[in-house]
Amino acid sequence: MLADVRSVSSKAMPKRPVPVVAGLRVGSSIDFMGASMSFARNAEIYGEGEPADYLYKVVSGTVRTYKVLADGRRQIGAFYMAGDVFGLEMGDEHTFSAEAISNAKVLVIKRSALVALAERDSDVARQLWTLTGRELSRVQDHILLLIKTAQERVAGFLLEMAERASHDGALELPMSRQDIADYLGLTIETVSRTLTTLENAAAIELPSSRRIVLRNRSALKRLNS
Repeated sequence: MLADVRSVSSKAMPKRPVPVVAGLRVGSSIDFMGASMSFARNAEIYGEGEPADYLYKVVSGTVRTYKVLADGRRQIGAFYMAGDVFGLEMGDEHTFSAEAISNAKVLVIKRSALVALAERDSDVARQLWTLTGRELSRVQDHILLLIKTAQERVAGFLLEMAERASHDGALELPMSRQDIADYLGLTIETVSRTLTTLENAAAIELPSSRRIVLRNRSALKRLNS
């Protein structure tokens, strides 16, 4: 599905390259290895099962990773925002697909070149080790979230987003409620109903469908505990 990028230079990139996790940041030594690419809203960055030859760092915009289940449902694995790195795989293939939620700019970094650099540079090796550990932690946290009640899941999601992208307690969510539902393993109706319940309980305020103000974080944390 994705174009071959073996011959990519810092001045040329393919139309589609052949990813981090909340809070992960890669240092400038790695940034310099990346080539910048732009993706339109809903454009695919890579597909499930494709070779995991590259890592990706979000410069701007938001990216989602997802898997389509056997019954046709979509499960979103993670959301990645500016500064986050994605595409880190233990095997040779991507286990999820990745798409730009909004117009996004992404640095594409050759995996083999990064591994070779890590073998020579202990600081880069430590960064990769940190990325791997935090990715595992994120996956574990997501698994635990999916066994909670609907209120607990939504509260946990809002707290996660607040930690990553909150400005004075106000969230401007780039993802739709369908995205949120697919991330939390709920229906969109359940997400909307739960948000209304939290608003009625004065835990949050909903000025619009994408803007959420956290009025009582303590109450949300009690729900998520």
